[in-house]
Amino acid sequence: MIRLTSDVWVSAYLTRLRLSDIPAFVVARGDGIAGAVLVKVNTLNGKGSVFHRLFDLDTGERNWVELITGDERDLDSTIVRQRSFDPDLWVIEVEDRAARHLLEEPGLKD
Repeated sequence: MIRLTSDVWVSAYLTRLRLSDIPAFVVARGDGIAGAVLVKVNTLNGKGSVFHRLFDLDTGERNWVELITGDERDLDSTIVRQRSFDPDLWVIEVEDRAARHLLEEPGLKD
């Protein structure tokens, strides 16, 4: 299976969000080829969630899973900690009161 580079995936994701009228922006730019991606969903009420992709050994697929949910301060602390382990990490912030992130849509899993 051919995988998209990180910068191409991020660009496509931001476009998909924009077409759905969901504001999003790059908080931290990671490695353009193989950088992992975190998606922070800010519900604009001081709360939200952070998602990351994990490889499922049983199915061989990469799936988006929730890394943390709760107060925005805790989300930001988790992101800072993750970036200290992986400076090539991308961070995308999605701002949506309904917590829409589109990560479950076809084409965004990979």
